[in-house]
Amino acid sequence: MGRPGVAGQGRDRFGLTGTSQSFDPRVVAIRPDLADIAVAGTHFAPHYASPMMMSGMLPAAIMRGLPSLEAEQTSELLFGEGFALLDLTGGWAWGYSLADHYVGYLSAEALGAPIAPTHRVDMIEAMLHSAPDAASGGPAVLPRGALVMGEAEGEWLRTAHGYLPLAALVEVGSEHEDPVAVAETMIGTPYLWVGRTAKGIDCSGLVQLAWAAAGVQLPRDSDLQLAALGPDKDVAPADLERGDLVFFPGHVGIMADKQNIVHASRQWMEVRVEPLAEVAKRSAAKGNEVPVSGYKRLR
Repeated sequence: MGRPGVAGQGRDRFGLTGTSQSFDPRVVAIRPDLADIAVAGTHFAPHYASPMMMSGMLPAAIMRGLPSLEAEQTSELLFGEGFALLDLTGGWAWGYSLADHYVGYLSAEALGAPIAPTHRVDMIEAMLHSAPDAASGGPAVLPRGALVMGEAEGEWLRTAHGYLPLAALVEVGSEHEDPVAVAETMIGTPYLWVGRTAKGIDCSGLVQLAWAAAGVQLPRDSDLQLAALGPDKDVAPADLERGDLVFFPGHVGIMADKQNIVHASRQWMEVRVEPLAEVAKRSAAKGNEVPVSGYKRLR
């Protein structure tokens, strides 16, 4: 085991009554050798660690299932998003994103000191400038949803890393955008499994990104999103409206209007709008017993 986030006194002495509960490793931080201290009362592990809070330092850092560049990509951590660090070994950080509690490994270089975000990037991408001047170059381009901390200076936000135009930002806590409009700005974005930015995005990442702009944080994967919304709010297809979430087995999209869905499609390898009936037909052709597994209204 490497260096835990915080090695507090007595961190590995806890009582566990009854049997250890089953868990979803995507969102519960447990390894054979180590677990998040938050689960100490319900899940057994040889050692527990209290997380050390960090923040993402890259525009979008790849999260992986194992500490290897060859390991499967599982998600992305955006600039400024919080990360609960539980272990640091061989240049790999293990823990979970504070945005959706998704567990994974990151390059240690992707993390820095935690910030108290004041603003969120509210455009598809925003240039981080070296000076409060639109003609100045910049060290990075931040994706929609990135979190930053700074102070306003005229039409700019001054941060520790450079300047961002206030026109590209929204204050944290004041998000109120139409999630469908946000999703529509992503039309044409390449499909990327586990992607969360305009460089590439998947179906659940698109839904998560769109609703975050409205101030609603959803889980990372489509089945987790469906479970979080609950099983008792099904809407008949004829009653669908703009903004309704539509779930298929392993897929999710947002209704653009009463007939069309905007989604990140593996069929077309991009974000596009198409008739819901066509998406349902393709799902049925794959042998899904129920072409559409659920309609969920999120208001």
